[in-house]
Amino acid sequence: MSVLPGERFGLRVSTTAPRFTAVAFRMGARPAAVWRSPQVEGVRQPPARLVRGTVTAAHWRPSLTVDTTGWPEGPYLIRLDASTGAQRYVPVTVRSASVRGRVVLLDGVTTWQAYNLWGGRSLYLGPGGFAGRSRAVTFDRPYDGSGARLFLDFEQPAFAEAERTGVPLAYLTSLDLRPGALDGARAVISLGHDEYWSPRMRATLTRARDQGVNLAFLGANAVYWRIALRGRTVACDKERECLLWRETRPESELVGQMYDCFPAEGAYTVTRPRHWIFAGTRGTRFPGMAGVETDRVQRGSPAGVEVLAESRFSCGGRATVANSTYYVAPSGAGVFASGTMRWVCAMRGRACGHGVPQAAAAFTRRATANLLARFARGPAGRPGSPTADRPVSPPAAAAGSR
Repeated sequence: MSVLPGERFGLRVSTTAPRFTAVAFRMGARPAAVWRSPQVEGVRQPPARLVRGTVTAAHWRPSLTVDTTGWPEGPYLIRLDASTGAQRYVPVTVRSASVRGRVVLLDGVTTWQAYNLWGGRSLYLGPGGFAGRSRAVTFDRPYDGSGARLFLDFEQPAFAEAERTGVPLAYLTSLDLRPGALDGARAVISLGHDEYWSPRMRATLTRARDQGVNLAFLGANAVYWRIALRGRTVACDKERECLLWRETRPESELVGQMYDCFPAEGAYTVTRPRHWIFAGTRGTRFPGMAGVETDRVQRGSPAGVEVLAESRFSCGGRATVANSTYYVAPSGAGVFASGTMRWVCAMRGRACGHGVPQAAAAFTRRATANLLARFARGPAGRPGSPTADRPVSPPAAAAGSR
């Protein structure tokens, strides 16, 4: 799922086309092609195998090797172009060798894999529905659909906005959250859909916060399922071994709030417009932006958590709210949670759908830029940091993506 700059990785491709090529695009503020393969002979690989309920393509033969020498760090999509005109994407991250002094953007790949239906089984569905689901899913298979749906829907707009701010950035995936991985980072940004967390992942992020690393959760329903990582598999039997984090350690202790509603549909409503996160924004109510999953302040939320937005709506007939929150950890780290899965989507304005207005794009982009600018300077809650009502000016945009 990730490689260091200059490392090689293999692609295993199945196609009925006579030939195909692979083109690597670095995604971000200015998507651009950085590498192209020669023509490769197409091979139809054997069907997927089912190994103890897990769909795998690990038995496929290698098709080509990709050398990332000279590639900048960041998120990539490898586009496979068949000679017949068919296309498919393969996501990969060229991760940062060091995160020191930088804001870390985190690809939520464990969640991508949980929802991946390639081969007919995910952690949610299988033949016959829920009963036929997998209890563990592997990264040794392609992604379903275009291959990049969750990255494009929940992450790419945030990568683009972060790179426009010019703050120093680093890039990791959720699988890279190991002890020491975040040492020296200024902040860690979880993007639009980051639901599946192992104990190692959570411990790594919690330790970072407790050392003064700022955190932002730009989605909702983060740190929800407590998974086991076993080699290249994500294990989560939802009826037996896979507990919700809130059953032992509520995710609100880390995030500031926790999952409350699906399907949610409401107007995102700012209640503290003078907070520094919202400095320079316009508007306090954005239809459709609260959804499709939402969080709210509940048990376990840290003392002194600030509610910055409270969006009221009906969740299947139950009156509830979605919150955006901010708290300061004892280490001085600031922690922001948007409380809506459509924060990143709203950066696209009307293109997000769901009735989200164009004005939501300017709002979410500016608020995110404010967060990144402040978080990039170190613990946001230490003495001398901005007060709740003092604006923060984002740095001038960089000349190009980093």
